[in-house]
Amino acid sequence: MSHKPDALFHRRRDRTRFKLRRAAKGRVRLSVFRSSRHIYAQIIDDTAGRTLAAASTLDADLRATLKTGADTEAASAVGKLLAERAKAAGIARVVFDRGAYLYHGRVKALAEGAREGGLDF
Repeated sequence: MSHKPDALFHRRRDRTRFKLRRAAKGRVRLSVFRSSRHIYAQIIDDTAGRTLAAASTLDADLRATLKTGADTEAASAVGKLLAERAKAAGIARVVFDRGAYLYHGRVKALAEGAREGGLDF
């Protein structure tokens, strides 16, 4: 049985999100998207279907200080910026959604940066 690689990615992501929604208990979700050149993160309220805070390596204030958007240093900076914006929006507790990515490398660096910035998960 052969599958398209993209279909497998979506199945892994959906499986992770299904488990998260059960365990979230009303908390908002910190979602990560990783491309080859950048990393993006947003805090989403699934009950209202709204994005409450977002940060990425494309943000003007981060872009000037980063060498590239595709390393763990950049991911950590995005995590800290997102935590700062979340605190400004009154958010302290989230549930971390790694999507279909392994908790390793840039995804792990973003999570640790968000924790350093004061988010609890």
